[in-house]
Amino acid sequence: MAIWYQKENRTFTLQTAHTTYQMKVDDFGFLLHLYYGGKTEGDMDYLLTYYDRGFSGNPYDVGNDRTYSLDVLPQEYPCMGMGDYRGSALMIQNEDGSECCDLRYVSHEIRRGKYALKGLPAVYAGEDEADTLEILMADSVSGVQLRLFYGVLEKEDIITRSAKIVNCGEGRIVVEKAASACLDFMSGSYDMISFYGRHAMERNFQRTWIQHGNYAIGSRRGTSSHQYNPAVIVAERNTTEDMGKCYGMVFVYSGNFLCEAEHDQFGQTRVMMGLQSDLFHYPLEKKQELVIPETILTYSDQGFGKLSRQYHKCIREHICRGKYQKQLRPILLNSWEAAYFDFTGETILKLAREAAELGIDMIVMDDGWFGKRDDDNSGLGDWQVNEKKLGCTLKEMTQKVNDMGVKFGIWIEPESISEDSLLFREHPDYAIRIPKRNPVRGRNQLVLDFSRKEVREHVFDQLCSVLDQGKIEYIKWDLNRSLTDIYSKENQQGKVTYDYVLGLYDFLEKLMERYPDMLIESCSGGGGRFDAGIMYYSPQIWCSDNTDAVDRIRIQYGTSFFYPVSTVGSHVSATPNHQTGRSVSLHTRGIVAMAGTFGYELDPGNLSREEKEEIRKQICEYKKYAELIQKGDYYRLSDPFCDAYGAWMFVSEDREEALVHVVMLEVHGNMPVNYVPVKGLIADAVYEDADTGRCYYGSALMEAGIPMPADLGEYPAYQITLRRKRAL
Repeated sequence: MAIWYQKENRTFTLQTAHTTYQMKVDDFGFLLHLYYGGKTEGDMDYLLTYYDRGFSGNPYDVGNDRTYSLDVLPQEYPCMGMGDYRGSALMIQNEDGSECCDLRYVSHEIRRGKYALKGLPAVYAGEDEADTLEILMADSVSGVQLRLFYGVLEKEDIITRSAKIVNCGEGRIVVEKAASACLDFMSGSYDMISFYGRHAMERNFQRTWIQHGNYAIGSRRGTSSHQYNPAVIVAERNTTEDMGKCYGMVFVYSGNFLCEAEHDQFGQTRVMMGLQSDLFHYPLEKKQELVIPETILTYSDQGFGKLSRQYHKCIREHICRGKYQKQLRPILLNSWEAAYFDFTGETILKLAREAAELGIDMIVMDDGWFGKRDDDNSGLGDWQVNEKKLGCTLKEMTQKVNDMGVKFGIWIEPESISEDSLLFREHPDYAIRIPKRNPVRGRNQLVLDFSRKEVREHVFDQLCSVLDQGKIEYIKWDLNRSLTDIYSKENQQGKVTYDYVLGLYDFLEKLMERYPDMLIESCSGGGGRFDAGIMYYSPQIWCSDNTDAVDRIRIQYGTSFFYPVSTVGSHVSATPNHQTGRSVSLHTRGIVAMAGTFGYELDPGNLSREEKEEIRKQICEYKKYAELIQKGDYYRLSDPFCDAYGAWMFVSEDREEALVHVVMLEVHGNMPVNYVPVKGLIADAVYEDADTGRCYYGSALMEAGIPMPADLGEYPAYQITLRRKRAL
């Protein structure tokens, strides 16, 4: 077991291969946090100190002992109303209007296997891969119970945390704030690394010193958002890519979230991850419960790179599910940037013929194939095939495409509705909007109330009637606006944002059960819902609506800190790029797109014979290395926001093979030489460059680097394949 309980001093110890997490139940029943970090032995309760702190209150239980205060003690799950003036993991309004929850230890259970969460995605693992600790806490006055869940994946250095709030009292309570994880650091100076952005420029690296006061990021948009990703790193101030101590927190949830960091009056640091408290007032009647989404924790004493690889492995093997969890993904051609709304069935068939000639595996018919949908102002919600536009039935279309040796996929946006649609005219109450007020529009559309079962079932039945018409092997699930003016006809208002996400998960789970061989690629205006929660249902996500290769280097750099390459939807698009107008060579666009699931977002009919031949070669190259790219260890070799080049590499698990990609971001007259040090090789092993035949020791390549050619032109790119040799 990776978890044990020492009865004498009531201490819980969670051990992974390289880390220790420890907490204890003290004499008053409070659950105090002792330590999380590199592996240690013995009891860590000696770290607790007790002093009389001015204006820090003392629980009634301690009598005249003014040295005991929850305002300064590290806690596993701090609650509002208990004399701790720092940020709270839990805020509950009781039936009498008071805001207080006094949780004390009752019991615990240690068991094999990883806990699951009702209605929510979570890390999964077999009984031989993980252990679970469940701690029961209770408030003796209100009857509120809290179950804290800890999952330990020992080999992966992963610890997960979640919580369940149960109203076991007689009166109604309202949960106003709830986190799944709190980390209290008794000393040290830390930076918070978060990933901010906007539509078409997501997940930019941001490093902020956690000073005295409060620092918070989050989302109120109903999705995890383009603006902030629900994943952060807490790092010692000298931590770099390859050196230093750091902690990761990844929220397994696709809706509103809140991450808070605070450096208090005595130099202690608290970081919490959980549900956004705005738009959240969750009532619980007697015997009702609320499950808080999971946070995945991991620790590295070797910088950000090791932390990232631990998350990559966890998400690949313990979040993603289904047929495509490990299976290589099809290379696809999407019709969106090739035709937008202006297509017919013959347009799609022409693209499919081009795909077949180039060796592309799949054609995807994007937005515009259903209802009255020739632009983005109408038709959403009417999931009936526009056979007049296609010139045939969907079954006939899929058959024609399949006869060319090409798979077929379609785009859908099930969560949205146009006011100009049959569905809205029949069921206007299905849309989220506040009565007697004009709705707030986004992309001239509204959002369906997925917190309501009948709404989900109506859309599900419509979609299944479409998906059953032909051999459809892929869907791109999109959502092109944020939620606002929150209101539900049949749901209590403080519950809507949470229940909406649970409704989304319920829909996706049923879709996976009905179509187990279908690949689902999630999308929300690109990267607006790029999170571990949606990856439980969708093993790949369209990384960004921005397909510009140079911007994508930076977007994919930020994404790589938590999420594996196998989840990153990335395509070669046309030039000049449709979002930036920038012109980049086809070779460079291919190199960048290979750091993802790989595909094309253009009309091959507009390409020259030479360009088509280059695409054939790209596809052969990608398929040759797809296993290494999807499953290998990923290393960042540069910071593209600061360095003159963007560089990354993939290394096989046995370190026998490596693939290095470099894109020059700056070209100047009389260029200096850029040397790119690689990582992850065996120092005393010899590696051969597959193109030149030249051999190098791994130590030389890692210490001194590889010199890049001083080629002219914009954004030249290089691919270097290294294979281990047994001797020079």
